[in-house]
Amino acid sequence: MLENLEQLDKKYVINTYARNYTEFVKGKNAVLIDSNGVDYIDFTSGIGVVSVGHGNKTLSDAIALSASNLIHTSNLYVIKPQAKLAKELHKLSGFDMQSFFANSGAEANEGAIKIARKYGEVDGEIKRYKIITLEKSFHGRTISALKATGQESMHNYFGPFPDGFSYAPTLDDIKNMIDNHTIAVMIELVQGEGGVESLDKIKVQALAKLLKEKNILLIIDEVQTGVYRTGKFLASNLYEIEPDIITLAKGLGGGVPIGVVMTKHKSVLGLGDHGSTFGGNFLSSSAALSVLDILNKEYNSGSLEVRISYFTKKLDAFFTNHRNFFIQNVGFGLMRGLRVKDADTLNKIVQIAHKKRVLVLKAGRNTLRFLPPLTITTKEIDDGFARLEDAINSI
Repeated sequence: MLENLEQLDKKYVINTYARNYTEFVKGKNAVLIDSNGVDYIDFTSGIGVVSVGHGNKTLSDAIALSASNLIHTSNLYVIKPQAKLAKELHKLSGFDMQSFFANSGAEANEGAIKIARKYGEVDGEIKRYKIITLEKSFHGRTISALKATGQESMHNYFGPFPDGFSYAPTLDDIKNMIDNHTIAVMIELVQGEGGVESLDKIKVQALAKLLKEKNILLIIDEVQTGVYRTGKFLASNLYEIEPDIITLAKGLGGGVPIGVVMTKHKSVLGLGDHGSTFGGNFLSSSAALSVLDILNKEYNSGSLEVRISYFTKKLDAFFTNHRNFFIQNVGFGLMRGLRVKDADTLNKIVQIAHKKRVLVLKAGRNTLRFLPPLTITTKEIDDGFARLEDAINSI
């Protein structure tokens, strides 16, 4: 049956992913079960998406209730769970912002770019449109978000791109790149696809201060870092900064597609300036409200902090015991990485780990990335690292 599924996929689905053809059919928290009944520990949570674990009953009940009543009506009509979600994001973030809802992180970043560009048109005499990002950044796969991405290898084939994007090698270089046409700086506080690269907190705070003085917008891409992934609701809270615009996606819906652009510049976009057919519909908003309720309780009770501490302890021990493979331990919260000595070794670790029934990710050229569900249990952590230990010892 699996062979037939692989053939079906290869024949009818466009080949843009280097797929592993293990067929998962069921999940429970950080455990996935394949079609042969074999269990795997999931240290990836669907690339940071399944924040409250697989098969979460509270979330599935909320999705089922919404689906049995209303899935979608369109944004031409008021959507109660969407309005409640916007209020909850306002409260949990600690920022006086309004939200626009989309379907993905790339769409949220497109919205952020549009807000910045319109802000640049109406503010001041000189039209400002340029946006500075970082060289290792990743902001999405749509044309503008792809151009905002600072990894040149991702710009092949798809030009011509929109003008106005430039890439700073480091935070320190940004100030020298600002000119009269600069409207925004867009950064990830922990670069996910760029290799779990954490930005320096003091330098980020200095940049935020400089941009405020120059009336240049600070956009923080929290698609991967947001919704408690780094231990706080937002990495922006962890870094103690107040952005002009924040984007969220991934873990917010617990697996249901949703993206959000939040901004304190509430009057920039007007009627008809932006839109989304599916964004923030009954189903996705209801799912997100359920996810926030679950994770807010985990955070307030201290359970999330305990879980992060335990995972960190196990990761630190694993790193220390295998310094012949790893050169650096990076990241915050449950967004972690181990720098591997070379790319070939990284590929071997990921492949053999899968054979030993633990799922891990690659990031950048040489980083082993960990994005477990935020609800992962002590036993699941223990089992995962035991299997990873077995994988490393067999290389």
